[in-house]
Amino acid sequence: MDLLKNSRVIPDVLEFIDVIKRKKKPGRVHFIELFLDDEVKDVVCERYELAEGINKNDPFYNLKREIKIHEFLGYDVFRVGVIHKDMFKMNYINAADTTSIFNQYRESREWNEEHQGPIQTMEDLENYPWPRVSDIDFGPLEWLEKNLPENMGCFDLTAHILEMITFLLGYETFCYKIADDPELIDALGEKVGRFYIDYTSTLCDFSCMPLVWGSDDMGFHTDTLASPEILREKILPWHKRCAETARKKGKLYLLHNCGNIEKIMDDFIDDVRIDARHSFEDSIMPVTEAYKKYSSRIAILGGIDVDFLCRADENAIRKRVKDTLHVCMEGAGYCLGTGNTVANYIPLENYLTMLDEGRKYKA
Repeated sequence: MDLLKNSRVIPDVLEFIDVIKRKKKPGRVHFIELFLDDEVKDVVCERYELAEGINKNDPFYNLKREIKIHEFLGYDVFRVGVIHKDMFKMNYINAADTTSIFNQYRESREWNEEHQGPIQTMEDLENYPWPRVSDIDFGPLEWLEKNLPENMGCFDLTAHILEMITFLLGYETFCYKIADDPELIDALGEKVGRFYIDYTSTLCDFSCMPLVWGSDDMGFHTDTLASPEILREKILPWHKRCAETARKKGKLYLLHNCGNIEKIMDDFIDDVRIDARHSFEDSIMPVTEAYKKYSSRIAILGGIDVDFLCRADENAIRKRVKDTLHVCMEGAGYCLGTGNTVANYIPLENYLTMLDEGRKYKA
């Protein structure tokens, strides 16, 4: 069986927005992902011959290919990464990529140095080559503004506030500096926060972007990476300002946040005023439980556990998707997807089975 080839989902970004706003029960299951790993997109594109007819010498070949891939898979919106990863200079550790199950292998994976980052003192902060939004090439969004199909939208990630602070300091250093040098934490937060407010504002000027996605991992398996008090004081106010910036320009503000953040969920909903939450693990809180608990206040996104998708067989995946949709499609405010991202170690057939079962579900 060649999954998805004989069925089609037509993107409908307007209904997708209504789903996130919880305005109505949708006419079908809508899909969403933070992103798909490049290896996954390469295999899907090759398997279904999606790039045929696109000139590889076209300067916008990659964007045209992205549209074809996501339209075929049935996504209403997809991520366009505008910021180059080297804009923020980090201390990286390289390791061989042993995860991909596809033939397309990365040479290595990069890991942020968790002990000491490039900033350790106020002098380091002052001398750091801080990026400016004015230095970013928004050419891809300018092209999409004119060429993205009307029934589709795009987004980018923003507000990596805690993540960027801990990357620049090193998480271990961050933990010490909270007590030993809180002024450095505040000064670093000011630099990072203002960059992302400016970036959020610029993204929201593009009509092809109906949303921005705040992406800031703040938890681990059992708790938050810093105390709720520290997060409320030093991190969440920047998310609130980014969310307010998006809201003033008529855009949705979604939250991707890995780990256990139950202690600050009410803050995100009532103070930051997120429109939706993404990233769920069965071992922390299954998405069906999250939907029952929070769907009267925000939309719930994804939640088909990544570890489960890696290990389960077809029948188990179909049952899991049906059981999830039975709960989460009873009302408004749910989109189907993985619990995190479509990583290069998820078997392709398992990922496509999830989508196929979502297409078959009668809303």
